[in-house]
Amino acid sequence: PPPFTGVWMGDSKLCAIGVHCRNHITSHGLALNCCTDLSWFEHIVPCGLEGKGVTSLSHELGQHVAVSHVLQPFLDSFQEVFDCALVSSEDPG
Repeated sequence: PPPFTGVWMGDSKLCAIGVHCRNHITSHGLALNCCTDLSWFEHIVPCGLEGKGVTSLSHELGQHVAVSHVLQPFLDSFQEVFDCALVSSEDPG
């Protein structure tokens, strides 16, 4: 929920989004909780947000959702939204 970044399901964060800047270099990334063991979050204040929870696709859908099931549809959507072509470091050339 605004003003918090990420992808939310009610008051629980499903995906964290971050940006880091150092020495004139910017890096960014995201963490999508697919089948994460959510019990670890009981020991911390996730993202420093008091009173907010964390969830996963598996928890929300009530079935196991492996990263391998999500990766290709995510990459396809990313390419469509950002009008780009992704290249794997494993691709020759």
